[in-house]
Amino acid sequence: MLHENEIPVDETVVKSLLRSQRPDWASLPLSPAGAGTDNTMYRLGNDLLVRLPRTADKARSLNKERTWLPRLGPLLTCQIPEPVHAGTPATEFPLPWSIYRWIDGTEVAPNTVQNWAAFGTELASFVHELHNIDLMGAARADELSWYRGGSLKDCDKWISTCFEDCRTITDTDLDVEMLEQLWRAALRLPEPSSPHVWLHGDLRPSNLLVAKGQLHAVIDFGGLSVGFPAAEHATVWDLPEPARHAYWNAVNLDDLTWVRARAWAIAVGISGISYYRNTWPTFVTECRTRLGTILKDAATR
Repeated sequence: MLHENEIPVDETVVKSLLRSQRPDWASLPLSPAGAGTDNTMYRLGNDLLVRLPRTADKARSLNKERTWLPRLGPLLTCQIPEPVHAGTPATEFPLPWSIYRWIDGTEVAPNTVQNWAAFGTELASFVHELHNIDLMGAARADELSWYRGGSLKDCDKWISTCFEDCRTITDTDLDVEMLEQLWRAALRLPEPSSPHVWLHGDLRPSNLLVAKGQLHAVIDFGGLSVGFPAAEHATVWDLPEPARHAYWNAVNLDDLTWVRARAWAIAVGISGISYYRNTWPTFVTECRTRLGTILKDAATR
């Protein structure tokens, strides 16, 4: 369990949901397919994926995915999830849930990508495509107003608390003071004036699938929103240096956007350590690695 009020789920629960809501698929083989901060997933047969939100709060993203992914998908070169069933709350699982088409591919990792510079350029191409799709009447409101597309200043109180929390952790060698200095330098910048765009919101490696070493699909649009583009670039600090620099060169980031993107990367990393330090050590390690990379980059710029 990663969150308070998390709804427990297992294969028995999923099979029961299928029997009552999709009996035509209930006899298909079911197997665990991983879990993230927001959802637990099961592969259903060869062609389907069942995705169940961990909490009621995490379930809020399902409606926007069902609404917008079918519209965005045809306009993108990479595959993205395709919803095929809207599951409804039931006694055994009192939240909405979804079934998607299964997408083949492997997560981005050192042993799945051979040319990191090429990969960075491919990721930049996806971001360019997404950010240039017409908003189709969508606006930064309600379910499309996730925090990462807004103002850094709106997050300062929360992130400051996370910095204080991380100072109490005795088993980290991160320079928390320097990270906070970089965060505050970004807060002093003028507010961005660029137009709002579509944002995936969380392009970390586990949400990127490759086939034959090339970017093949982008998954988990739970953070889909409309907002300023700087936050979208934050996760490049999760990638090796050749990919990171190829990405920066391809998107041609100006200095102010780059500093804001770095601040978003710091915010996500420092809050991840604070929130998950007692529940998900693997994710905490990922956050620490990201922040360490940011500090190393800052020392050379």
